[in-house]
Amino acid sequence: MDNWLINLFTTTDSVAHIVLLYAVVIAIGVYLGKIKIGGISLGVTFVLFAGIAAGHVGFTAPGNILSFIQDFGLILFVFMIGLQVGPGFFESFKRGGVTLNLLSTVMIMLNIAVMFACYFIFFDTSDPKNLPMMVGTLYGAVTNTPGLGAANEALTSVFGKGEVPQIASGYACAYPLGVLGIIGATIAIKYICSIKLDKEEEQLSKEEEDNTAVKPHFMHLKVTNSYLEGRTVAQIHEFLNRDFVCTRILHDGHVSTPQGNSVLHINDLIYVVCAESDAEPIIAFIGPVVEVDWKKQDEPMVSKRIVVTRSSINGKTLGQMHFSSVHGVNVTRVTRQGMDLFASPSLSLQVGDRIMVVGPENSVNRVASVMGNSVKRLDAPNIATIFVGIFVGLLFGSLPIAIHGIPVPIKLGLAGGPLIIAILIGRYGYKVHLVTYTTTSANMMLREIGLVLFLASVGVKAGNGFWDTVVQGDGLKYVYTGFLITVIPILIIGLVARLKFKFNYFTIMGMLAGTCTDPPALAYSNSLCSKDAPAVGYSTVYPLSMFLRIFTAQIIVLFFCGA
Repeated sequence: MDNWLINLFTTTDSVAHIVLLYAVVIAIGVYLGKIKIGGISLGVTFVLFAGIAAGHVGFTAPGNILSFIQDFGLILFVFMIGLQVGPGFFESFKRGGVTLNLLSTVMIMLNIAVMFACYFIFFDTSDPKNLPMMVGTLYGAVTNTPGLGAANEALTSVFGKGEVPQIASGYACAYPLGVLGIIGATIAIKYICSIKLDKEEEQLSKEEEDNTAVKPHFMHLKVTNSYLEGRTVAQIHEFLNRDFVCTRILHDGHVSTPQGNSVLHINDLIYVVCAESDAEPIIAFIGPVVEVDWKKQDEPMVSKRIVVTRSSINGKTLGQMHFSSVHGVNVTRVTRQGMDLFASPSLSLQVGDRIMVVGPENSVNRVASVMGNSVKRLDAPNIATIFVGIFVGLLFGSLPIAIHGIPVPIKLGLAGGPLIIAILIGRYGYKVHLVTYTTTSANMMLREIGLVLFLASVGVKAGNGFWDTVVQGDGLKYVYTGFLITVIPILIIGLVARLKFKFNYFTIMGMLAGTCTDPPALAYSNSLCSKDAPAVGYSTVYPLSMFLRIFTAQIIVLFFCGA
């Protein structure tokens, strides 16, 4: 009876002990990770170091339990990442995103090249454990935890469960200087290129003013062009070849909601919404801007913001919904993740979009019921989609691909399979009636749970031999080679992006942080810039970078560590 507390901490195969282990490691790691030194913190990754400390003092659990929780946490983590980046994964290659993603891809290849160079220069290549440890160092240097998980999982298929090198030691050695190195290298680029931050902000402001292609513009026009007498709205659309929405027509003192076949007459007053860049040509063709009193109308006209919550609407374009011809209303703009988009007929709707609808009150309410307009529905988690996706992802990741010269078949594994399926489901799930929308908070919660379970498990398993690795082994080598892996590619790609492609410095900062999938570096760049350029650069390259980090981890292990 007196030894119950001691038994709780020492009986390693009891459920209470295992839960206690994870609770203590995760809680301590999360709290310590919030401590900032020089304004920088390690964040949730400190759970790994707390796990290493626990494993070092013998506070552990059975190996099979640790492996299960580690793998399940990894699967949950990468799947939720895939769902988050999926909707924007393919769109990130449009416009300037192609160049940014190309630079990001080259930087990932440079990280790998520097890792191999350090391996051949500083390490004994005859020791089969050194290359796997360098892979761990690589992913600590670029602060990419999913890559560590993918490499660890691939090593299991090469070495077997009982002989897997504890590459988390290399990761832990390289990670702290990796965080500092990413930020330090971006600062070095600023001084090398003599960049002035205030001038970069001015450039961003000017670009925002010039970027009028997607900003909605509202105006009242008087029809004065005699050519338009008796022409329909659809005919004017076709002739102008520009997107605009006509939401109201005032004719002979009566207001109506126009449709494609509505006829315009000289001296009609119309309310038009268009992209800012199209405003002047539309004014020149239709007539001048005027002040209009819309009080005189045949029936109440209202404007209402409606939330798309019905899964069947996901992926349909505004043109396919026939708002004007079928429902007698017009959509003037769409708000997505806080950004107003012009309501082009080709714009695809997504669950969670907010659309501004103008028309008779009864018709607007009817459209609201068609769209769903139930905010509570957005709060309900789509658990079925998550586990259907994980099931398919595990099947996909388990498919063996035999390649000549490689001793074991290549598999995407527990990390790559769910990640790819999650990206595809996030983008195209609506086609197979899967509701993929999750609130940001729900996605982050599941993602962080998966991450801390994975980090705690890896840390506890690596803790037993960590001290020997750092003090008596090659720990110092992992530190400085990791720093080289971090800094050299950032300096090369950062300078190329600035000197050759003339990218804004804040965009470069975001791109470099996204390539390393490093939130602290993004937070630092956001603190210097009042615009969203760092976040745009980060989000543009993040999906492809995350995929390549995970995929290349397994390729390196299977091609080289298994040789």
